[in-house]
Amino acid sequence: VQLQASGGGLVQAGGSLRVSCVASGVIFRISSMAWYRQASGKERELVAFITPSGTPNYIDSVKDRFTISRDNVQNTVYLQMNSLKPEDTAVYYCNEGALVGGAYYSNPYWGKGTLVTVSS
Repeated sequence: VQLQASGGGLVQAGGSLRVSCVASGVIFRISSMAWYRQASGKERELVAFITPSGTPNYIDSVKDRFTISRDNVQNTVYLQMNSLKPEDTAVYYCNEGALVGGAYYSNPYWGKGTLVTVSS
């Protein structure tokens, strides 16, 4: 499994950024996909996940600001981030996992991630 995230960068607070992740070595169309982030000195946290059918789920702190989507032809998952805040600063990772009882469980494959820095 390979997960290649890209699209991070430096943006001012209130700005927007879209990160992308291309997955290989998985049957993408039947995979649940997720975005995690890890800020410096903090644990990695789940930000959003999307089911194989395209239903999204978000943590409360990014609802109404972030949008996760997927392209099953390009084997790519996206995270559109709007109204960015300094506390969104982190390395963002994508992950391929499974849904159990509506909850997302990650598989132990992580790419290098992409750094998003939001300046105040």
